[in-house]
Parts: sequence; structure tokens; C-alpha cells
Amino acid sequence: MLKQFRWFHPNIWGIDAESLLMERGFDGSFLARPSMSNQGDFTLSVRRNGEVTHIKIQSTGDYYDLYGGEKFATLAELVQHYMENQSQLKEKNGEVIELKYPLNSADPTTERWFHGHITGKEAEKYLMMKGKNGSYLVRESQSKPGDYVLSVRCDSWVTHVMIRFLDGKYDVGGGNQFDSLSDLVEHYKKNPMVEKTGVVLHLKQPFNATRTTASAIESRVKQLTKDNNTNTGKSGFWEEFEQLQQQECRHLYSRDIGALPENKPKNRYKNILPFDETRFILRDGDPNEPGSDYINANIITMTDEEGVEPKKKYMATQGPLPTTVADFWRMVWQDKSRVIVMTTKEVERGKQKSMRYWPKELETKELVVPSGKMFIKGVRETSQPEFEVREFEVSRKTNSKIEGPRRIYHYHFMIWPDYGVPSDPGTVLYFLQMVNEQQESIPDAGPFVVHCSAGIGRTGTFIVIDMIIDKIKRHGLDCEIDIQKTIQMVRSQRSGLVQTEAQYKFIYLAVQQYIDTSQRLQAEQMSQVDGREYTNIRYAGTTDLQRAMSKTNVNIPPQQTRNPSQQMTSPVQASLSSHPRKSLSQAPPRPVKFREVPHEPDDSRQIYQNVNVSPMKR
Repeated sequence: MLKQFRWFHPNIWGIDAESLLMERGFDGSFLARPSMSNQGDFTLSVRRNGEVTHIKIQSTGDYYDLYGGEKFATLAELVQHYMENQSQLKEKNGEVIELKYPLNSADPTTERWFHGHITGKEAEKYLMMKGKNGSYLVRESQSKPGDYVLSVRCDSWVTHVMIRFLDGKYDVGGGNQFDSLSDLVEHYKKNPMVEKTGVVLHLKQPFNATRTTASAIESRVKQLTKDNNTNTGKSGFWEEFEQLQQQECRHLYSRDIGALPENKPKNRYKNILPFDETRFILRDGDPNEPGSDYINANIITMTDEEGVEPKKKYMATQGPLPTTVADFWRMVWQDKSRVIVMTTKEVERGKQKSMRYWPKELETKELVVPSGKMFIKGVRETSQPEFEVREFEVSRKTNSKIEGPRRIYHYHFMIWPDYGVPSDPGTVLYFLQMVNEQQESIPDAGPFVVHCSAGIGRTGTFIVIDMIIDKIKRHGLDCEIDIQKTIQMVRSQRSGLVQTEAQYKFIYLAVQQYIDTSQRLQAEQMSQVDGREYTNIRYAGTTDLQRAMSKTNVNIPPQQTRNPSQQMTSPVQASLSSHPRKSLSQAPPRPVKFREVPHEPDDSRQIYQNVNVSPMKR
């Protein structure tokens, strides 16, 4: 988790830290910043008991410590240690100081070449694997918090140039000073630096990051909407999606089971097959009947960046064929799924996209399955402008034993246009919110099943939007999200999820609208708590999404006597919960979890090139 280093605030002092923690944080929130009194040292500011405690951190040049005690190679390792070992950080009177929730800082620029807190080794790996000669990126320095590093690929190696940030200005150790990182980069693109060895550092093309802070999604969308600075005239969305398509060849895992003769007729499209490693295996099949364990479906699992926290799972599958309807319901029963999400009509443009696998209301469908029989009874159907909801009672009879019934909910999204995307992301967000509320209301519900026709395009789009929003709900608007990386992750579990550039862009727009709505509602509810009205809060329209999200009240910590400057707020790291029965105080941001693995090498031992900052001689 050393990559999540954004709790360091390079440009604030003690009073600023107190204001931030009191306005945006809550008990257990913390940040690190430069020391006001000792240049080169640092301060850890922690909110506890409604106040802010400041802890001095010594930087000797050889190690970091708290003026005694454990010693660490980097500031990140020190903070990580005291987050993991809460009882070791105490006041003189023995009272424990808990570091629970990092209060993150804003990036110094919205430019896509800024990669945040990646290591020097990671920068070299990215530039050598995916970059070209002259590709460059800027990252945070790990060895000198508050400074930055320009990493440039020069033929077969990568050069790292330290960028100092001092007194509000950026420089590379001498020469010109700049008001922003963007100004510095633009200057050295036009006036290349020269190493003392004579090598010229040409900044030819940026190596762009796909990560962004959730709260900065609007800026990222604006950046991606622009021309990508090549002669293609394409947008950043096109550029990112093309990179994704080129990386697809690296995920060619075996798909042998789906290609077996007995399984070929069970595939809606002959070339869209499930990966063997993640395919769903039907366990109630006849071992003497080849293919009785097969269905064209994959289990999709979301894990966080460190692989620590398993998130909810999804079943991604194709639209059932007439011959696979029974297999579909076998899968639903086996995995105890209670919610089915269908994102296609039965017929589109005259072609069947999915067999109707459910009965009409108050009718019962009987299916013969290897273990006996299954019965699907239609209980109720309700319609909304964008989708229909059907309720079924499903039971299974094996020998003389009857299991069930189980109540299954079928959410059918009706307005996704063929060969396109919905015009309003809010309709999809509202639909997903209703799906998740249903899922969360059922104890021990298995993963929900998602399908379109092939089970990859719309299916992947819905799953990725839900994954990103789920992460924001759990970790808050300060968390980092990476849409391209998330799609890569799900594509490693089912080939081709998210099929088009339009779907890729739609994911960004849906996440942007969710965050915008969350921020507006949070500001509105906070203004009500403070007894003030903010006239600049305006909604473009009262959508179903806004109405649904507004059911959720932002819980403010118990009111204490406070002066107006100390505005008590809900945890900023948790965005509005989508479930009206949950509140922020019931589900605060989770403390960061770490794997017990060796730390990646930080850049404290990185070799930095000496450069001449005067323009090269021509």
C-alpha cells in the first residue's frame, strides 16, 4: 500500500493541517506534512477526541524516526508501521494515538503524465515495456517527500531527474523556476536538458497514467475529451481504449473446454468462449455425460490493488440458448444467486439476443435437470420506464426431496440501444442502485448474474461501473480509481469484457455522474446541518438517481459546542451510501490493510542524473 502515499501534504503548515482535519476528517484521520520549525523534518497531524495532535518526525539523512524508537528507511514505511501497529504510538501518559484514516492531498496537476506515488523501478518498468524513446512521466519522490521526479526513457535506459519544490516554485536544482509542474515540463520540452555525459533528454511524448482520484474525475474526463496531441486527431478515450486492446493479447488464457465438440452447440457465438481457469463449473452434472458440467459463463472477482480484500463476485454469461436454459437455472441455483441482471432485449434488429428463459406472471416453468427437476414460478412483474423487475420462486426436486422455494429477482434493463450506449448515464446508475439494494437486502445471497447476448460488451460495462462505484462507496471520494486497469483485471477473467470505445467512455461518464451527484447531495445535506442555505447548489434536473440517493442522510457526528470555524462533518472518505438503511456513521472508511510482503525498493537509492539546465547548444 506504499503506492497510496497521498496522505502527505507538501504545501501546508500546522494551522492548515488543523483546518483540514477538522473540516474534512474525523477522529482517526491523519496526514503528514513538512515541519515548520525544523527544515527537512516532518510532522504527523492526527485528529483525536475532536482536536488535532501534532507528532514530530525526525529525518537524519540516514533514517526516519519519532526522535527515538523504531527507525525506518522512508517516511511511507514509518507511517505504514504505526498504522499496522496501533498500540505502539502513544502519548507520554500512555494514551494510544490511532492512525486509522489517511486524509489525502490533491495532486499537484491534472496532467495525465503525472503518475503519483509510483517507485523508480515501476517508472522504469512502465517506460521500458510500453514507452518509446523520449517518453516521460512525472512522479512523487519517495526519498524526499514534497519533491518530484521526472523519469525519461533514453533509448535502452531511463534517466531520473529530481524536481525540487521550494517556496512555491519548481526547479531541477538550478536555473529557471516555475509556478507549476506543467510549466516546467513545457519549458524542457522546448529546451531539452543535457546530462553531463552529453546525452540530451528529449521530452517527446508523455507516458500518460490512467489512475485518478475519484473526486478529480471531472478534470480527467475533460483531459480525455481533448485531442491526444498526435496527428490522429483522436481523443484520450480512444488512446486509452487502444492501449487496452493492444494489451488484450497478453490475456490469451486457454479456452479449450468451451471448444470441445460436446460444448460447441452450447455457445451462442463460436469464438466467444470462457477461460478455462475462471469458467463456472456445474457440479450436478452426470459424470458419464460429456459436457454436463459446462456453461458459457465466468466468475468475475474484484480484488483491491494489493490483492488483500476480496470484493463481491459476478457471474458473467451469455444470453441463454433454447438448449441451455436448464443449464442457466442450474448455475443460478448452485451459486445461490438471488439477482439476475439482463441488459439486452430478447430480439434486437430482428436477431435473437437471448432466449426467454422465464415464465409469465403466475405461470410455472418446469425444467428437467441432471439432478431431477426445477420449477420456476412467476410471482410478480413491475415496470419502470427504463427496466422491468420480475420475481420468481425457484425450487428443485431431487428424488423425492423438494428444496426451496427461493425468491429470485430478475432486473431487465430495456433501453440500451443496439450498437450504442444510453444517452443518460443516470438511468444505468439508478438501475444499478436498485439492483444493489435488492442484493444487499437478502442475507447470504450469492453473486448476481449478469448477461447480455454474448456476455462481454454490455455485461462488462455494467460490471465495471458497479465495481468502481462499489470501491468509492467503501473508500470514499479520496480513493484512487483506474478504469483501464479495472477493465484489464476483468478481461483476465472473461475475454473481451467492454467491447467498444463508446462503452469505455460511458464508464467514465457514469462514474463522473455518480460522483457529481454524491458531492451535490453531500453539500446540500451539510448545508442543512449547518442551518445555512447555499444558493449555488443547482441540479440540472431531478432524476430518479438523485431522488434515490437523496434518501440517504449524511450522518454528522454528535453535535458538540463548537465555534463556527470548526465545521464538524461526516467522514469525507466515505461518499453517500446508496442504501437508504445505511449511514456513513455506521460504515466509516475501512482502515487500510496491508499484506505481509517485502516492500518494493523505494527511490531513496535511485541514481539521479546530473543535468545541465541551460538550453542545449544547437
